[in-house]
Amino acid sequence: MERLRHDDPPRTGPCITLARLDAESEQAVPERRFIARSADGDRTFLVRLPRLGADPTRWAIEAEGAGRLSIPGFLPVGEVGGTGDLTWCTTPYIPALPLPAALRAHGGPLTEPVVRALGAALAQTLATAHAHGVTHAGLSPAAVLLTAEGPRLSCFGAVRAAAPDGERRSGLPGLDSGSLAPEQADGGRPRPLGDVYALGAALAYASTGHTVPERQELPASLRTLIAACLSRDPARRPQAHEVLTHLGSGASTAAHQATVLDTAAPIPLPAPVVAALARQSAQALAAELPPPAALD
Repeated sequence: MERLRHDDPPRTGPCITLARLDAESEQAVPERRFIARSADGDRTFLVRLPRLGADPTRWAIEAEGAGRLSIPGFLPVGEVGGTGDLTWCTTPYIPALPLPAALRAHGGPLTEPVVRALGAALAQTLATAHAHGVTHAGLSPAAVLLTAEGPRLSCFGAVRAAAPDGERRSGLPGLDSGSLAPEQADGGRPRPLGDVYALGAALAYASTGHTVPERQELPASLRTLIAACLSRDPARRPQAHEVLTHLGSGASTAAHQATVLDTAAPIPLPAPVVAALARQSAQALAAELPPPAALD
């Protein structure tokens, strides 16, 4: 949990905001994410809003689209509401760390077995989505939320929300340039192989701490796969199900094999990440609602 800033909304729809999910230093997060509680204090939520200066209408369209989906591994969307500049959506809260926060808690990149398990879970999620004709179009390190129940993909449609097809998207606030497929950066319609590019960037980040590493920085067993995902030519990238097959073929533990078969299965998180999730949960439970005067 991160402290609220002076310009953060004290209320978002039916919820009272308690803390930020993301550190203030995170630049490539396409939406504002808060831990919040219902006014009666009984329920805790993850509440998301568009970035300041973003088009709230496009953001709301993507949020409503996510709410109509039931893709295992996607962060579910409950209620979508708001008008004008203050649109929002809610998700029932579970302790979650964005991938950058998980690396900070771990003190550096994740180990190869964890990266492989994470990659298999994300590839399974994308393969399922693509089989249903759905392109996520928002995958980046910040969009990957690590939970005790398995990784969840948030920020659905961030690329589409940032700018309509036909307009250049490179350099737009909230989009991670290292995760943005070249054809999407140029304004092309997001398609499944763009998700695969972003998956490669997320695995590169988990392995090295940045999305555009030197080849020799990557674990030897993942270099060829990640390089293929990050090909500038979409035709040279593997499909999501092929990434899953590659990662599954190297499974060496029962936990990893379970992840390959079930995208909702937990992955073997490092102890410092588990501890950070526990701290966040305890802080969220202990957080007190501000007095009514502070909400005016």
